[in-house]
Amino acid sequence: MRRFKVKSFNRYICTVLAAAMLLNSGAPAFATSSEELKKQQKELEAQQKELEKKQDALESEKRTSQSGLNSANQNISAIEGEQAEIQAELDAANEELVGLLTSIDLIQADIADTEEKIVQTQAEYDEAKALEEELYEVMKKRIRYMYEKGELTYAELLLQAQSFDDLLNKAEYVESLYEYDRTKLGEYVAAKNAAEEYGDQLAEAKSELETSKYELEEEQKYTETVIANYKKKYANFDVQLAKAKQDAAVYSAQLQKQTSEIKELQAKIDSKEAEVKKTKKAAEEAASKEAEEAAKKKAAEEASKKAAEEALAQANTDEDDEDDDDTDTDSASAGNASDNSSSKSAEATAPTGSATGQSIANYACKFVGNPYVAGGTSLTNGADCSGFVYAVYQAFGISVPRSSYAQAAYGKAVSYENAQPGDVIYYGGHVAIYLGGGRIVHASTARTGIKYENATYRTILTIRRFI
Repeated sequence: MRRFKVKSFNRYICTVLAAAMLLNSGAPAFATSSEELKKQQKELEAQQKELEKKQDALESEKRTSQSGLNSANQNISAIEGEQAEIQAELDAANEELVGLLTSIDLIQADIADTEEKIVQTQAEYDEAKALEEELYEVMKKRIRYMYEKGELTYAELLLQAQSFDDLLNKAEYVESLYEYDRTKLGEYVAAKNAAEEYGDQLAEAKSELETSKYELEEEQKYTETVIANYKKKYANFDVQLAKAKQDAAVYSAQLQKQTSEIKELQAKIDSKEAEVKKTKKAAEEAASKEAEEAAKKKAAEEASKKAAEEALAQANTDEDDEDDDDTDTDSASAGNASDNSSSKSAEATAPTGSATGQSIANYACKFVGNPYVAGGTSLTNGADCSGFVYAVYQAFGISVPRSSYAQAAYGKAVSYENAQPGDVIYYGGHVAIYLGGGRIVHASTARTGIKYENATYRTILTIRRFI
């Protein structure tokens, strides 16, 4: 194919050149000699080879360019792939940062609430303590006055009455004195109890504040490490960080609102449950009263029947013996029924130790009252919040992360309405084991140790299920 094209090209070139030469010389086309034609042919062949060389060079350049283009396309694809990977990593980094920053925001909000609570409780404590001391001084003055004046006792005062009217007057006076002293004593005891209660609340709030600050410090350290690593890895990460902070602020506000709504709903549930218990108790008391009256009536009937039977017994002893046999039979039947009932009750007892959410929650409750120790994982000698969760699950052979922020990302997320006993609630720097019914058990503070608490006592960040 290539040779055919070359020949055609040669003939075309020869014809064109010959025509040009004739036009230039003015001579007829047939006047050209064979030598000149051969010469022209050689020149044309030389030009042809030159053109072919140029063509080969252009094709070589094209191949080089195509190769470069292919390489560039590969590089573009690789860069696009890297960009996609980087974007995926940035998205993951952003998600992690938003979670950590939200956690920090919530801890800081809890700290602010606790500090406000401390200020308020301190004022209430100071007021109650001042009232206690004031009433104590009043009582001391009263006792000192009675001692210095040698005031008679209430009984001695009554014995000095000269007449019945005088006795009545003295009795009224004694009653007023007694009522005054009793009132003042009651006021003093109430003030003292109130001061002690506010004092306990104040001490607990201060301990909670200390624990929250410790949790905040740990969370901030980890977050700073994560941010430093991302800054080394990605250019212009500050923009990503600023966006994460904005997202965290929005998310924190949403979580606080949601937790507040959950808390209100839980309060309504608790109130309704209290009403149900109250109604149930009233019904049980009414049933008990009715049963008591029925028992009294039955006892009266049996006593009447027994009296009649005793009267008949004097006339017919054999009939009394048969009645006794029937009574023994009834007693034996009742005893057998009781034995069967006890047996069934024992069989209904569920085995313990299996790794279910409920068994985990039940096991965790065994350690209520044990100490809180920062960094600890001992259920008996002391653990912090995440160490408590870690140790409880480890007892069932289930391995979970050690830190609270790692536990917050472990397992499967569930909503509050779907939370079950054994699930782990993360509050931001703090974790607890859910017991159901809006209650948790957790390693709270150094002062209170492991204790029960309402699940909504702090803003809930996430709830995780580990099994």
